[in-house]
This record gives sequence, structure tokens and C-alpha cells, in this order.
Amino acid sequence: MPSSIPQQMKAAALDRFGGPEVLHTETLPVPRPGPGQLLIRLDSAGIGVWDPYVRSGELELGAGGFPRVIGNDGAGEVVAVGARVTRFHTGDRVYAYSLRGGFYAEYVALDEDEVAPLPAGLSAGEAGALGADGVTALRGLEDQLHLAPGQTLMVYGASGGIGHLAVQLAKRMGAKVLAVASGADGVELVRRLGADAAVDGKKDDVARAARELAPGGLDAALVLVHGASLDPALAAIRKGGRVAYPHGVEPEPRPPAGVTALGYDGDPGRDALERLNRLIAAGPFHVELGGVYGLDDAAEAHREIDRHHLGKLALRMH
Repeated sequence: MPSSIPQQMKAAALDRFGGPEVLHTETLPVPRPGPGQLLIRLDSAGIGVWDPYVRSGELELGAGGFPRVIGNDGAGEVVAVGARVTRFHTGDRVYAYSLRGGFYAEYVALDEDEVAPLPAGLSAGEAGALGADGVTALRGLEDQLHLAPGQTLMVYGASGGIGHLAVQLAKRMGAKVLAVASGADGVELVRRLGADAAVDGKKDDVARAARELAPGGLDAALVLVHGASLDPALAAIRKGGRVAYPHGVEPEPRPPAGVTALGYDGDPGRDALERLNRLIAAGPFHVELGGVYGLDDAAEAHREIDRHHLGKLALRMH
């Protein structure tokens, strides 16, 4: 590796499974990229809503052993490339998404197909929280729901990390969107992002809003959380309609008879990142950061995940 790259880096790591307190900063070796890999100096990393389950040992993602560095997406600059890398060069600004973890750190080594060019108009700070949630939103809308221009879609959990991206992507696909958000600030956010109708899922009559947007029944729904208003809202989906939800949403949505439920994984991959970048390039795109923390404050960030916030939390490395 170039001599300008240090031998060691700072990371928020865990030496055992447990609560937020097990996250602490450590000095660890900078990873060495393999022949088909890039080394990225990260500016930022996303904090996934699933990260506490990885931290506690309930969800197995990435390599075993300790010390363990978790985190599945981030953004920064390519500082070294392996011999078989063809699409990227040192100095490129990129974002990335990998299931193997390693992003709560100053450097991460990744396979070339887990990396994409930084979209125009997005800073590395914003794009650090884009990869996992953006791909998960895209796979739900395109690969599961096959959303088409003119169709009506409900995004349930629209002000969260995946949801606020899904609202923008669905509008670019030509859909009419009912955004079910959390809190007055969440409703204001999704309206600003282009939702055709927006309601507070904890206070408003979601089923009525669905009927007003689509008197003949909604074509589809992307369900990202479970709430008391979900079942009445799903009753507003037409026969032959579709409901998609990422695995991990519990309890799983139970749509009415005649409506197909589609559970899926937001798997990373070059094709998904390229499709995501094409949609983002269609116009101004916004990644909502609900809070930004230093590596030293990773434990505090994990305490905040379950509290009300918009968009996605993130770590800033420098």
C-alpha cells in the first residue's frame, strides 16, 4: 500500500456482544485490500436500525471474532486499489454497501462490486447513510413491487432511513405516493420530498387518506415498520395488489385476501447500486441525517436509535 496510508486506524469496535456500552474506540490495523478490492478512507458511515441487533449478537452479519467492527455502509475516498480492480482509481469519491461490516472505522476494504461513484449533488457525509437504505428501498420498489408509472403506492414508515428515500425513488418511477410518517416533523419532511399525500401514522386516519388518494384501492405498499394503523391501511389495497416489506419488520404485515405479501432482503450488489445512481441522477435528491456522531460517540448514537428521529443516524470519521 502507498506509504501515505497509515498502518493503524481508529475504529468503534466491540470486544463482546452486549448493550451500547460495549461499543468503544480502539486502534486497529488498517485493512489491506485484496486483488479485487478497494481501500476507502471513510468520511462517514451509516448507523443502521439493525446495528443494535448485530451489536447484541442477535443478528449475525459479517465476519466472526473480536474485536469486531460493525456497520454496513459509508462514503469516502479510494486510497488504494487491488491489481484486478478496473472501475475505480485512487482519488475517486465513492459510497459503498456491504453485508460484511467494517464501516465504523476510518478505513474499510471492499470488493469492487460493493462500491459506486458518489452521486452528483450529494456530499460524502450524506452518501455515507445512503447505500444500505437506498438499495433496500430500491429492491422493494423495483424488484418486488415492480412499481410502474401512474400506480399508487403507500410507504408506511416514510420518514425513516429507508422510507424517505423510497418516497423520492417512487416519485422518480412515476408513482403517486401516500407517505405515512411519524410525527409532525416527519409529515413535513415527506411533503417536502414530494409525497402526493402525507399523514402521521400515529394520529391520523391512514385508511381514509389511502381511499382519498386511490378510490379504487392502492396498487402497492412498502411497509417498513409496524404500527396500530397498519392493518386498516392495508385494507385499502385493491385485490391483486402487492405489499413488500424487508425481512426484520415484525410482526410481518398481513394484507387482506387477494393481496400478495412479499418479504425480501436488501442485498447489496453492483446492479442495484447502478440502478440507484441512475434514479438519483434524475434530479435533486436528499438524504436526511437524523443525527451525526463522532466515532467516540458510537455508543451514544446506539442509545438514540430507538428514539424519535427522522432519516438515518450517521458517524463522522474526522
